[in-house]
Amino acid sequence: MEEAFMAMLSHLLHLQNSLDPTSSIFSSASSPSSATPSSLLSSSSAAPLLFFTLASLLSFLAVTRSSSNSDDSSSSASPSPPPPLPDGDYSVAAFRALANDHIWSLDAPLRDARWRSLYGLSYPVFTTVVDKLKPFITASNLSLPADYAVAMVLSRLAHGCSAKTLASRYSLDPYLISKITNMVTRLLATKLYPEFIKIPVGKRRLIETTQGFEELTSLPNICGAIDSTPVKLKRRTKLNPRNIYGCKYGYDAVLLQVVADHKKIFWDVCVKAPGGEDDSSHFRDSLLYKRLTSGDIVWEKVINVRGHHVRPYIVGDWCYPLLSFLMTPFSPNGSGSPPENLFDGMLMKGRSVVVEAIGLLKARWKILQSLNVGVNHAPQTIVACCVLHNLCQIAREPEPEIWKDPDEVGSPARVLESERQFYYYGQSLRQALAEDLHQRLSSR
Repeated sequence: MEEAFMAMLSHLLHLQNSLDPTSSIFSSASSPSSATPSSLLSSSSAAPLLFFTLASLLSFLAVTRSSSNSDDSSSSASPSPPPPLPDGDYSVAAFRALANDHIWSLDAPLRDARWRSLYGLSYPVFTTVVDKLKPFITASNLSLPADYAVAMVLSRLAHGCSAKTLASRYSLDPYLISKITNMVTRLLATKLYPEFIKIPVGKRRLIETTQGFEELTSLPNICGAIDSTPVKLKRRTKLNPRNIYGCKYGYDAVLLQVVADHKKIFWDVCVKAPGGEDDSSHFRDSLLYKRLTSGDIVWEKVINVRGHHVRPYIVGDWCYPLLSFLMTPFSPNGSGSPPENLFDGMLMKGRSVVVEAIGLLKARWKILQSLNVGVNHAPQTIVACCVLHNLCQIAREPEPEIWKDPDEVGSPARVLESERQFYYYGQSLRQALAEDLHQRLSSR
């Protein structure tokens, strides 16, 4: 028995002796008759009967508690794992069991790793997506639960499955899979885009972004890095008479242009060009270019560098035109002066964040490695993946191994007549930034 029970029993014995000394069960061995049960029960005092009643009750409780504790200790020593889901069971019931029962029996890191392997993001981020899309999915009168539909589409985006593969897995018609994919990606690209892909015009975010880039490059007032990447189409496009979808790497593609901040979060996304178009043409056709050249976007954080008023600017490689709001390298091959080469090295270091962001995007959402949707639905699918990428970066999801695109190739962008004013000021500004950078770093 436990020590606590023995102590209570001892106290009861002493209490019984004090209440009825004549019937003490601690009588001497020389008078055994006085300690028999019959003598105790025949005593005129109620104390012996009270003692045996309480002792019996305590004994029962002690035994019961002991067996309960042993059961608890054995179960805590070797916890039984939740029953695994049947292999190949992708039914609503199996998903509900995973989401509502099994997932909570795991520690948070294991739970999120499991969810990430299935749907490309952790459980908390998944629930955020579902909560934001659920009202729109419910309004569409879809016959499937909203979270199940979102999980199905995320599984396709994360693993690159075709509609036919997913249809056989979920025992649904391929047409329905395509319809659900189109609906969810369209909602991500339209309803969630304004919330999670924003130009950093707010003072606090702008200061944080420019400081982040300055710590990386020593160049002041950089607010973003721009680059384009072809997103391969799995099937060759039939409506491609002039091979406009054929990209410089030899496959049919659509062109994705993004601007990323120092945390590899996209703050502008554009998918308007076929793969055969060059980066500068795609940039000039984007809404971002129109807003920058028209003065619609005005960043208030202005600094002075060698007599030049420097507003926040983005950085890109030589495939983009040099403009007052877009700094590019002096030379693609390092043939400039020491200040120019130093500037180019630091600028390309800042540009590296957007290259890494694109690599993470394609690594997380493998459908972008070989896009198996119709060309008309390609833009919204790509933008949806960019929204999901930002959600992952904001939530600080683990970064997978970066997908490597081929090295950038292309000739320096030409300057249009309508851009001359921006180009000339950009030249003067770039030179001032290069000389200031060289002087500051040389004096250290």
